[in-house]
Amino acid sequence: MSHPNYDEFWQKQSLPSRLDAPTVPIMHVAGWWDQEDFYGPVKTYEVLEKKDTRNMNYLVVGPWNHGGWGRGDGRTLGRISFDTSTAITYRESIQAPWFAYWLKDKGNGHFGEAVTFRTGANSWQNYSEWPPKQSKSQRLYLHSNERLAFEAPQSTGGPAFDSYVSDPSHPVPYRQRPIEATYSPGSRWYTWLTEDQRFVHERPDVLSWSTETLKEDLTVTGDIVAHLFASTTGTDSDWIVKLIDVYPEEYAKQRSMGGYQLMVANDVFRGRFRKSFERPEPIAANEVQEYVIDLHSNDHTFLKGHKIMVQVQSTWFPIIDRNPQKYVENIFLAKESDFQTATQRVYRSEKYPSHITLPIMPTK
Repeated sequence: MSHPNYDEFWQKQSLPSRLDAPTVPIMHVAGWWDQEDFYGPVKTYEVLEKKDTRNMNYLVVGPWNHGGWGRGDGRTLGRISFDTSTAITYRESIQAPWFAYWLKDKGNGHFGEAVTFRTGANSWQNYSEWPPKQSKSQRLYLHSNERLAFEAPQSTGGPAFDSYVSDPSHPVPYRQRPIEATYSPGSRWYTWLTEDQRFVHERPDVLSWSTETLKEDLTVTGDIVAHLFASTTGTDSDWIVKLIDVYPEEYAKQRSMGGYQLMVANDVFRGRFRKSFERPEPIAANEVQEYVIDLHSNDHTFLKGHKIMVQVQSTWFPIIDRNPQKYVENIFLAKESDFQTATQRVYRSEKYPSHITLPIMPTK
């Protein structure tokens, strides 16, 4: 609580600053819906890869939650089905041969640099590098009338933004209520990242935009980044961005999944840190700022007949502590009187074109 910013106290504990060239073979294993630490293994792979001159640094990512690769069969997570036993495949066809080669000199040692399970398409992929260079960045823009499209917005003379009122006293929940104690019996903590986002879709403090129904599969492979042009009437603000796969209303494969909103990528950015994590600054009220929000890596196919959706909100309670929306030096020490409502504007104009940068994998 005494160190709310990324000061020397945290920097000297930072793992990336301690990592050098790998001296032993390393397999970093991550789950796309790891509710506790998806960032860690992928970031560690990324940092080590820059100094890996001996081909000892590898990455595996599957459709798991935290540690899900090491238990069960991995056929499902929450209500999402992957059509195959992903965890068993990992343990038998990836993990076991890896240790057999490096510890017992068995096998040929031919391992993919990055092996990922492509959700949506539900297939394993091998890459010579991560993220793969064959993916091409395309911008998916926010438009009026809750529309998402790959063409940039043009000046129309109408409102250039969408807005909502964010109230810390009535925050957007991160999963459906009642929210159980995190590690209690029956807790949905373990699969909350796959929960249907329709439970907040129509809230007045959540904005949503979606594409037309896709006429062909669209595969996103690599790093996803949100570029949000936004303003607030407050002097601090959180911005949560979610990338969502919207299932068809009539989903013959599994009727109960009709209309499901599956969160594929997400993150939160605290506005005070827009220039520096070491030296936060108040936000100028009612001034448009660009917020660049890392939504991390993914390998997912939005299938033909589905839609792509983006949701934006400013609270995500209690997974993220409430921002007072009034700048205070230390949010941990904020008083009740510091918390205030704020009107948020997300711009979608020619001058301020909010968009998501997607790494699109070319169709073969």
